[in-house]
Amino acid sequence: MRIAYVCADPGLPVFGRKGGSVHVQEVVRALVRRGDEVHLFATRWGGEAPGDLAPVVVHALPEVGRGPAAEREARARAADAGLAEALAAAGPFDLVYERYSLWSRAGMAEARRAGVPGVLEVNAPLVEEQARHRVLVDRAGAEAVARGVLADATVVAAVSEEVAAWARQWSPAPSRVHVVANGVDPERIRPAPRAPDPETFTVGFVGTLKPWHGLDTLVDAMALLAGDPGWRLLVVGDGPEAPALARTVEQRGLAASTELTGAVDPAAVPGHLARMDAAVAPYPALDGFYFSPLKLYEYLAAGLPVVASSVGQVAEVLDHGRTGVLCPPGDPAALAAALAGLRADPRRCQALGRAGRAEVVRRHSWCQVVERVLALAGAGSDAGADHAVGAVA
Repeated sequence: MRIAYVCADPGLPVFGRKGGSVHVQEVVRALVRRGDEVHLFATRWGGEAPGDLAPVVVHALPEVGRGPAAEREARARAADAGLAEALAAAGPFDLVYERYSLWSRAGMAEARRAGVPGVLEVNAPLVEEQARHRVLVDRAGAEAVARGVLADATVVAAVSEEVAAWARQWSPAPSRVHVVANGVDPERIRPAPRAPDPETFTVGFVGTLKPWHGLDTLVDAMALLAGDPGWRLLVVGDGPEAPALARTVEQRGLAASTELTGAVDPAAVPGHLARMDAAVAPYPALDGFYFSPLKLYEYLAAGLPVVASSVGQVAEVLDHGRTGVLCPPGDPAALAAALAGLRADPRRCQALGRAGRAEVVRRHSWCQVVERVLALAGAGSDAGADHAVGAVA
């Protein structure tokens, strides 16, 4: 098929290092592996395309740029007209796949005009998110865009039940909204041969360092374990909480046993995962937890024992005691106890890692995820099945 993939979000560099950037690259990669001709329309790039995405035809849209929020919103709305022109000029397409952004309607509108399937991928309730965590001047305008783009879409693929519930509120056809969780490339991230070291045990975290990732709980848990000098903490990633995290680590006397890598390229993540003995996702108790955490699937693909908060989709993905360990959110003592239990039982660590790896290979590869989405749009094929499953080991 000839597919247009649209990402008009000015805050998301499609070839960058953010979790959303990885998500875009993996979906596009899965489409390329199917044999589709993919045209990528984006506002922000963040670097050169990875080598395996060289077959993708890129179409650069005007950048929105910086400035006051009201001006940025106006430029983003105006840029949607340019996207419509670019899609029309590069078409026709057999399918349009758009990552929902606040001010873009052109992708789904083009699919509807051309009479081809339009897939709208919704990763967050962006109107609420923008209003709560950033600045949203024209909320009524953003709500109108959401209603319009959801009305034009043939299929809406929401990454979690919370996101789906939000989309159904705005959609004139709630039955078009489906939950399709995130995934992982089990060929890119594989278990690394690593003999347990009885002298040390490295606890790892991967992700953008933001307030809702529970890093304060993680540091408090590591402080509870600090009586044993063998504990290590490896935090892979950067973000707005990085300075506060570094200060807290220093204040709690953990600097010598903690490594903060800063921003890393997605290609470097497997190497860092290979350095960990266990991985954590210590989310706090959030109202309306809507995330489908990429880190969780990456940890499992790496064959690591995972300790995570029992919240939202995390509690659905991890089978407590079989593919991971669930803890009450915001409870450093419970997190510390779970980690200590893993360190004391290497065989259990190995069993959890094997079961978690087998589960993501069986159900959560990106090729499987994309094939599910396309099937909902009536555009799936058996071609994706050839790439769906990698080796468990």
